[in-house]
Amino acid sequence: MKTTQHLSDLRALTEDQLNEEILKLKKEQFNLRFQRASGQLENTSRVRVVRRDIARVKTIAAQKRDQQQG
Repeated sequence: MKTTQHLSDLRALTEDQLNEEILKLKKEQFNLRFQRASGQLENTSRVRVVRRDIARVKTIAAQKRDQQQG
């Protein structure tokens, strides 16, 4: 199982790396949804963790964009 990255690790990433992380998390989210729909999902809490991780990474990416612009 993949562990959640720490905030300091995420803040050190470039904007492109953050976008790659978002894509990776969205793929995992899709797979978890598919497993849940087919009744194969064992760790149901992972769905919530991945959703929050996506929001966390998007927030950091937006903050980086704002810093570059202003």
